[in-house]
Parts: sequence; C-alpha cells; structure tokens
Amino acid sequence: MKFLKGFLIHSILILVCFLCLLPFIWLTSTAMKGASENIFAYPPIFFPESPTFANFKEVLKLVPILKYVINSFIVAFFTVILNLILSSLAAYPLARMEFKGKKTTFFAILATMMIPFQAIMLPIYIIVLKLNLTDNNGAFMGFLGLILPFAVNAFGIFLLRQAFLAIPRELEESAIIDGCNYFQIFYKILLPLISPSLAVLAIFTFIGSWGEFLWPSIVLTNDTLLTLPVGINNLSGAFSANYRLIAAGSMISIIPILIFFISMQKYFISGKTEGAVKG
Repeated sequence: MKFLKGFLIHSILILVCFLCLLPFIWLTSTAMKGASENIFAYPPIFFPESPTFANFKEVLKLVPILKYVINSFIVAFFTVILNLILSSLAAYPLARMEFKGKKTTFFAILATMMIPFQAIMLPIYIIVLKLNLTDNNGAFMGFLGLILPFAVNAFGIFLLRQAFLAIPRELEESAIIDGCNYFQIFYKILLPLISPSLAVLAIFTFIGSWGEFLWPSIVLTNDTLLTLPVGINNLSGAFSANYRLIAAGSMISIIPILIFFISMQKYFISGKTEGAVKG
C-alpha cells in the first residue's frame, strides 16, 4: 500500500513536471527548426529534423540583442537591490517593533496587492512624466522611470516580515545586552538570518523585472534603451512574424534568468536559525 501510494504521487509529480516543461520544449524546438520545417504541423513535431543554430545567428544580426541584455540587466539589478533594501527596512519595524497603527499600516500595505498594475498604470505614468523620468531627459532618467515604480512592493514587505517574525526574540535581547542598537541588530544579526527569504525575493523580483514588457514599452521611446522583451518584440512585423526568430530571441532572454536562479539556489535553505538559541 505504501509503495502504491508513493508510485502514484511520483507519477503525478512527473506528469506535472512534464506539463510545466512542455512550453519550454516547444520553444526550444521552434528555435532550432530550419526554414524548410513546418512549425505548425499537426500532429506537432517536438524534435526538429535537422537542428540548426541559424535562427540564433539571425537574431544577433537583426537586433542589438547584447545591448538589450545590458539594458535589462541594469534595470533588473537595481530593481532587485532597491527591493531588498526598502522591503527589509519596511518589514523590520512591522515585525519587531510596537507603534500605534502598526496593524492598520500592515493591512493597508497588503491591500495594495489586490490592485492590478494596469489599474494604477496611468497615474504612475503621469507622475513619471511630471518628474521627467523618461528617456527624453537622458538614459539615466529613463532607467529611473523603469526602476522606481517597482522599487518596493507589498509582497516583498509581507515575505520579509514573516521571515523576521520567525526569528527568536532572545537573539535581539542578547544583542541589546551586548550594546547593539536597533540598526546593528537589523543589519548584523537579523538580515543574515533571513538570507533565504532575501534570496526568494531577489529571484521573484529579478524574474518579474526581466520579463516586464508593458511598462518599458510605454515609457521608453529611444531604441537604444529598450529592454530585452521589448527589443525581441521588434522581430515581429506589422503583418507577419517569423516565429523561429522570436523563439530564438526568447531562448536568449531565458538564459540570464536560469543563471541567476542557479546562482541563488544555494540560499534556499530552511532552518537557518536552528541552534542559534540554546534551550
């Protein structure tokens, strides 16, 4: 009975894993198919008959993909840094300090998660224009217009607040006895203990910023400052689209995300505080 239960669970997990990988497999197959192969064949052909990297070479010729990658990396990097700093600074007092209106403030922050970005996009865009945070005023201001609206969010504050709450208060009490102030407790003791949560927030923020299409396509007007998703969109014409090239460009855009995730994966560790306080 135990073997049957384990077999059933693993079979379901393998099926779900395959379903999750199916779009990626199809994208890879399309990117490596030659011009003579029908990408819309039915039944679908998942493996190209003659795999080729010609589509990748063509993408590199048609659009300045390296420039788009650098632009996307700049935006994603500083968005991640600001999210980690601002979210942790906001989450710390909500988790470890007592002040009037604490619960109201926290619930008000959580309430913003129910508002889709499209609903507030227009007022944010007007604010960006009023502050001259567009690429018409230079590359620096253009990048600020992309970064600042996403510099902090309710999800990051909530995630880090829960991480702070899981840390025993005895650690803070011991640090206060040793002469640490609140900032030293926050920076030297608590932040290292929530590094797995910081890594999770960094990954989610990086993926969200790297794949953002709508906001950069609205704010940016200078082709040299386009981010990767917007730049890849230029591969499609007004009346037709070469899906092989689009798939190849999409594959190129996925590589930095995979590298970032793999480099941060080691921080997904549970039980960081186990043994920190003696019983």
